Amino acid sequence: MHDVLVVGGGIAGLSLAISLRKAFGSDFKVALADPALGSRLPSLRTSALVSSSKNLLAAIGIWSEIVQKTQPIWRMQLSDSRIRDAVRPFILDFDEPAEAGASFASMVRDSDLVACLEHEAARIGLDLRSTAISKITYGSSYSMVDLKDGKSIRARMVIGADGLNSKVRRISGIEAVSYNYGRSAIVATFNHEEEHHGVATQHFLPPGPFAMLPLIGRKSSIVWTELHRDAQVYSALPEEDLTAEVVRRFGASLGKLSLEEGPTIFPLRLHLARRFVGRRMALVGDAAHMIHPLAGQGVNLAFRDIAALVESIAAALREGADIGSDACLADYERARYFDTTSMVAATHGLHGLFSNDSTPLRVLRDFGMNIVQRLPQLKRRLIKEAAGINHQAPSLLRGELP
Repeated sequence: MHDVLVVGGGIAGLSLAISLRKAFGSDFKVALADPALGSRLPSLRTSALVSSSKNLLAAIGIWSEIVQKTQPIWRMQLSDSRIRDAVRPFILDFDEPAEAGASFASMVRDSDLVACLEHEAARIGLDLRSTAISKITYGSSYSMVDLKDGKSIRARMVIGADGLNSKVRRISGIEAVSYNYGRSAIVATFNHEEEHHGVATQHFLPPGPFAMLPLIGRKSSIVWTELHRDAQVYSALPEEDLTAEVVRRFGASLGKLSLEEGPTIFPLRLHLARRFVGRRMALVGDAAHMIHPLAGQGVNLAFRDIAALVESIAAALREGADIGSDACLADYERARYFDTTSMVAATHGLHGLFSNDSTPLRVLRDFGMNIVQRLPQLKRRLIKEAAGINHQAPSLLRGELP
């Protein structure tokens, strides 16, 4: 009998499994199943870890291992312009992090973080299964999960951390709301002559945002949004032509650019499960929600899920209650659903406001960005909200085990 079976071995699933073991000790039995364990292909995708996410990784002993592979973001600059504009000034400039000496976020390659998490999961002796699930039978006191390798696992709670097309969610009969933005993100890594000094830039262009995100050394990751058909055309360009298009959008502030890796393309979707819990089951990360990447909050939302779920389980254990009970699961859903739907609505609204070439909307959004730029207290509040800094946040987001 396991206390928890986590399905999915990406950033969310591994972080959750490790958090459970670190919080509740070796007597709390945790298994994790994913056929990609130990064999995941490298990815060009990167994540911007905000303060609360770094706190969680520090609490479970990961941050000290991964920090050398992260690049702090010390400044964020936003512009709203057309590619053909001769002058494209930054309208909004975030140059004061929420905490003295802290960065706005730290950029990390997803592949590096997953590798670090896999190593730690093996080191602490988690029950890791390199296989997929085939069936879940829900019982009154536990669930029986059949695996594709012919074995089965009994668990008091099953957690779906298995991504957008979550099998756990489908088996549980939970529907999801989806919206196709009709756009894809082109992701690539570029070398450049000049230092980036930890500055992240984002140009809001009519098809969608173009972001240049600093990595360690004289490297940056681009996340470039275009309509599906245009993304396919641009990603197929010869290296010289692709680089010229990047310079056309970003400018020459970093000197000569050269392509290091990529490009690859990722379709952009909005996705929200109608419920985050079911019978002895909870969803975290992309299995529960997927948002537009313009705010860089996708992985940070997953860490908020993890912290809230661990907190709910800790409360149940203190009371001697069943961790898979409806009451425990309801606590988790209450803690996460409003925050998540608010973020979904905000990012969807920002996409609609900025991803167009409407002159009236451009005047409206530029006016709003100028107001934020001129009100330091409002900027600090927005930064703190994005960083997840809140004295009422779950223990893990404050860097403590529950």
